[in-house]
Amino acid sequence: LIPKQTFLSISATMSLFVLSLLMLSSFSVMPFTHADSGMIGVNYGRIANNLPAPEKVVELLKSQGINRVKLYDTDSSVLTALANSGIKVVVSLPNENLSAAAADQSYTDAWVQDNVKKYTPATDIEAIAVGNEVFVDPGNTTAYLVPAMKNVQSSLAKFSLDGAIKISSPLALSALANSYPPSAGSFKPDLIEPVIKPMLDFLRKTSSHLMVNAYPFFAYAANADKISLEYALFKENAGNVDSGNGLKYENLLDAQIDAVFAAMSAVGFNDVKVVVTETGWPSAGDENEIGAGSANAAAYNGGLVKRVLTGNGTPLKPKEPLNVYLFALFNENQKTGPTSERNYGLFYPNENKVYDVPFSAKSMPVNDSKEKVPVKSPSHVGQTWCVANGKTSKEKLQEGLDYACGEGGADCRPIQKGATCYDPESLEAHASYAFNSYYQKNARGVGTCDFGGAAYVVSQPPKYGKCEFPTGH
Repeated sequence: LIPKQTFLSISATMSLFVLSLLMLSSFSVMPFTHADSGMIGVNYGRIANNLPAPEKVVELLKSQGINRVKLYDTDSSVLTALANSGIKVVVSLPNENLSAAAADQSYTDAWVQDNVKKYTPATDIEAIAVGNEVFVDPGNTTAYLVPAMKNVQSSLAKFSLDGAIKISSPLALSALANSYPPSAGSFKPDLIEPVIKPMLDFLRKTSSHLMVNAYPFFAYAANADKISLEYALFKENAGNVDSGNGLKYENLLDAQIDAVFAAMSAVGFNDVKVVVTETGWPSAGDENEIGAGSANAAAYNGGLVKRVLTGNGTPLKPKEPLNVYLFALFNENQKTGPTSERNYGLFYPNENKVYDVPFSAKSMPVNDSKEKVPVKSPSHVGQTWCVANGKTSKEKLQEGLDYACGEGGADCRPIQKGATCYDPESLEAHASYAFNSYYQKNARGVGTCDFGGAAYVVSQPPKYGKCEFPTGH
């Protein structure tokens, strides 16, 4: 995956999440079709070494009412676990496979046979994302995109799967040359003829949607002096009027989506629909990542779920409900880049919620107060802690503990026998305290909560007995 910080200078990117009891009954069997309200799904990323087994993940999805999930590959254990679950699945052909897929249809025949047909119909695969944010891929795979999409489509047809499975490719908002005001949305000129028009023509002919990744967080973090936080978080605000068409926008995500619609219209494809394949907000970030924090993440994702379930479209396309996949299901501890990259999850690897989000229309607040989204422990906004990965070997935990308390200079006095944090007397609890002390001492710097994969960052205060972990504030 392309690190999200790549797009801090643009006015957005995208992500999405899931949950609605309405989804179980209100959608037809055709992929990407609309009901009266939009649908919500979730991205199940797995760049981590501490996640639950796929079978447990499927149980979690079902327990939360999540019935649509997007994957970044075609992992056999995941697709097998999703069989007969009632969960609709989007799978992905990774960027590194695009050149082979574009060059030879026999390659896509074999790929579809081994990674799609093999699992259907038990696993309900409804779409294939061919590549991901290809235009910003440092591997320079743009030229292969449309030929690869066409070959995958032909392979689906060969196995009589083209009627049930749609093909698209997630687009980063950096593909836009202009996104403000929304009515002036336009694609980068160098992309239009070689790839944008051919791709949109393909989507039109196959009745598929353009996949878009949109992150209001990036636009806000880069322009906090110009964009109000309330506007970015779906909270009550004065709104913004588009100087080009007079339409009023009450949230930033709507504006970003309409900029994409305007860009498509400008090149003659006003009729292609859009699905937001990624959108989300990080629950923790580095000091310079303005707006990152659990309260804001809860407000954004909670507001997004409510926004989607109202059934209204954007100001430019009011009759087309929003379909979005929230990013992401879990915090992923092996992602590189700033702290935010590892803190987009709705759930910790232990399956506990990172924060509370109402996942269905039934659980939405009914009052009209300004604070619509309840948040756990608002006093901890922006704070992070470092804890031990309980699934790491005892040897690695002990090695990390010894380093933190020795050469690392952590304050390990509270975990000595008889001291305040000695109980519970477990290696994980003691290592967590030591790791966190080292992390806070080093100003929560990038890479200071790793210990060879034995630790990861959380945005809620750790709970080990009665021990209180320092925050560094």
